[in-house]
Amino acid sequence: MEAMTSPVPGGRTTDAVAAPRPAVSAKRAGARPLIGVSARPRKPGEVSGWPDTHSSVMQHTYLDGVWRAGGMEAIIAPRFLDDDEADEMVSRLDGLVLVGGGDVDPALYGADPHDLVYGVDAASDALEVALTKAALRAELPLLAICRGMQVLNVALGGTLDQHLTGRPGLIDHGQPGVGRALHEVGVESGSLLAKTQGGSSSIANCWSYHHQAVDRLGDGLVVSGRSGDGVIEAVEFADADARGWMLAIQWHPERTAAADPSHQSFFDELIRQSSR
Repeated sequence: MEAMTSPVPGGRTTDAVAAPRPAVSAKRAGARPLIGVSARPRKPGEVSGWPDTHSSVMQHTYLDGVWRAGGMEAIIAPRFLDDDEADEMVSRLDGLVLVGGGDVDPALYGADPHDLVYGVDAASDALEVALTKAALRAELPLLAICRGMQVLNVALGGTLDQHLTGRPGLIDHGQPGVGRALHEVGVESGSLLAKTQGGSSSIANCWSYHHQAVDRLGDGLVVSGRSGDGVIEAVEFADADARGWMLAIQWHPERTAAADPSHQSFFDELIRQSSR
């Protein structure tokens, strides 16, 4: 059989056998990096107009932060993935954002649940732990926000303090479903967090509403930010240069990023790293 030919600009033809199509994963020059963003699950009836179906949702503040920085978002629905499936998904991405949401199942870090643990979702835990481990294996740039930081810590063998709200000696960290708090975070000198913030020693107006926090650090992690009461607000790798770019923060920079460059900088740096 003769090789098929196809027209090209100028009226010439080209040998279709000798010039196979590029791989699907090839990215055009100058394309926006593709950033995976983990979605939140909703049960039937929790979304108006969808009374009989499960759904996955995502707040646009996260997506807008990625887009402003020059990235393109890919929303990932909660589902159970094995290691091979997680590796395959990560191989198609240029970066990953783990977002806020309900509590991580305490069983994943060997603890009994506090009475006020809320919003545990097995599929979300399975997806985000699997994606975190796959992203770290691939050295994929990773930004973990609020619950995302807690998922990261648990995936690396760490534990969580299950309930902070109302504890004597602590500042107001807000409370999910109740209200937010604004506070300052002190930054460790020389850390990746400091570099992302242009060398700043503190970050103001951190929008916060979490009732849990990192307790025992996961393997390889160090603290790079704390609130004034000592609660861990940011972690990163001790050997960041050797393990790829990863930054995890407990507050919500996406909430103020549109008007505050210091908070948009987390998305900007994620995209810079994902573009390499």
